[in-house]
Amino acid sequence: MREFVFEITEETAGERLDKVLSSEAADLSRSYIQKQIKDGRALVNGKPQKASFIPSCGDMISFTVPDAASPEVLPEDIPLDVAYEDDDVIVINKPKGMVVHPAPGHASGTLVNALLHHCAGSLSGINGVLRPGIVHRIDRDTTGLLIACKNDLAHASIAAQLKEHSIERKYLALVQGSLPQTVGTVDAPIGRNERDRLKMAAGVRGGREAVTHYEVLETFPGYSFVACRLETGRTHQIRVHLSSIGHPLVGDTLYGAGKSPFQTEGQCLHAAVLGFTHPRTGERIRLEAPLPAYFEDILARLRK
Repeated sequence: MREFVFEITEETAGERLDKVLSSEAADLSRSYIQKQIKDGRALVNGKPQKASFIPSCGDMISFTVPDAASPEVLPEDIPLDVAYEDDDVIVINKPKGMVVHPAPGHASGTLVNALLHHCAGSLSGINGVLRPGIVHRIDRDTTGLLIACKNDLAHASIAAQLKEHSIERKYLALVQGSLPQTVGTVDAPIGRNERDRLKMAAGVRGGREAVTHYEVLETFPGYSFVACRLETGRTHQIRVHLSSIGHPLVGDTLYGAGKSPFQTEGQCLHAAVLGFTHPRTGERIRLEAPLPAYFEDILARLRK
């Protein structure tokens, strides 16, 4: 259980209780906080209040957050496109629409459910029951290569390679507009968007280092086909960085591109290349995944 205890200052006086708590517990959604307030977990001077209550300067706030229950994650016989597999690691070519690990609203049908069935329980336990074997993730509507680890030795090795930026990760994306230069780098820290907690933002105070290199592969009227190489792996990094320079990904409704004119679900982004040092043999492994059919179809239409 987490507990927040603090005093209302002149800066926060006059704001609703749920907004004050959203600032203090930045990792929790506003709706979740409102539910906890309704359940009596937020006290003002020792008394429960409503979410709309406006505390005064000097009021003492106490807010408790219950520990999240760890639901049982069950194996599911979901077909996987396996790009590489041995006794230590497995690399999946993830399809569009598949969530990587269970989360609210996605308790089943995830990559983790599929891996538990495919690997028959031989996954690293470092990240717990909800994320066994998962070292990094890609978004639900991003396709392409993702590595999972079958034991703790492999997990520690791949995690260290991610931390020291020695894993090669190349993505292909379709963005709006024509970039001002064919090769460039976006070097801007990424953190939680202060105005919308569901989004990330570039250049925010206290954000974590994030570097994306890009190269324009083809240009079309109104669009550019680009390759992106990651030095870091922040949440939504490519989507945030390219949107921050005025070129959001086609289909990315969260970061400004709006609904795709090509009638696709979500952003046009594909994890095309994954290179890593094998955790046991030391061999350098480099894998490539072809563009999914929907992406190839869009490019074919633009090339006409």
